[in-house]
Amino acid sequence: MTITPRTDHLIDLALDEDAGLGDVTSRAIFPAQHTSRAFIEAKQDLVVCGLDVAARVFARVDPALKVTLIAYDGERVKTGGVVLRVTGPTAALLTAERTALNFIQRLSGVATLSRKFAAAVDGTGTRIVDTRKTTPGWRALEKYAVRCGGCINHRSSLGEHVLIKDNHIAAAGSLTKAVKLCRAAAPHSAKIEVEATTLAEVKEAVRAGAEVILLDNMSPAMVRSAVAIIAGAAVVEVSGGVRYETLRDYALPGVDVISVGALTHSAPAADLSLTILPASRRRG
Repeated sequence: MTITPRTDHLIDLALDEDAGLGDVTSRAIFPAQHTSRAFIEAKQDLVVCGLDVAARVFARVDPALKVTLIAYDGERVKTGGVVLRVTGPTAALLTAERTALNFIQRLSGVATLSRKFAAAVDGTGTRIVDTRKTTPGWRALEKYAVRCGGCINHRSSLGEHVLIKDNHIAAAGSLTKAVKLCRAAAPHSAKIEVEATTLAEVKEAVRAGAEVILLDNMSPAMVRSAVAIIAGAAVVEVSGGVRYETLRDYALPGVDVISVGALTHSAPAADLSLTILPASRRRG
């Protein structure tokens, strides 16, 4: 992945948080000339993600730390698989350890969960998309991890396309009025998506000319009815109340995407660890 200035900023914030006052333990034990070799390995089966970010963490702590990537983002890694090796000054390596692991563990967790969700709808014609329910500041990284896991991204910001939700409709006075106002003001290239919670709202959204209709918190039976009403006139998105266990119930013919906030807001961190090798030992 390309490391952007925003990612560098996140890395610097994380390092300042963890080592802004220095690493008193490592600096006390290891002189500047002391070097070590280390590796990061998976402690569970996972989809790895964030390796370039981890490499950048090591480089930001000390350019003398040299990283070799053994795996690639999006790769399935079995328990015990080595994903990265690093050599260089021991004190710097240990200073960078936690921050590097935090990035890899978080992003690999998102990628691993995304792969699980993508596999659950394989062959149905429905795709899984993420939401904006991301860690503040981490959105680009977490959405990248979603893609590494095989799912796709919904909008990344409020400015990408129009999404008229229930509160917009309530404040505007009606769904139709909200669509008209957005169509008049939004850029010509912006799609207009409307959230519908009832079949009556689905019919209104179709009449208003919405390009995407989000079926919110509907049962599978209601989704079937809504798909019949839409009849190909708009992209169909299902959201709300969908769990991994019920994904296949909602991946119905005519449903284009299912948006799942859990991909980012509920993904558990993947288990990876860093091990330093004594100079006399080698691994792999």
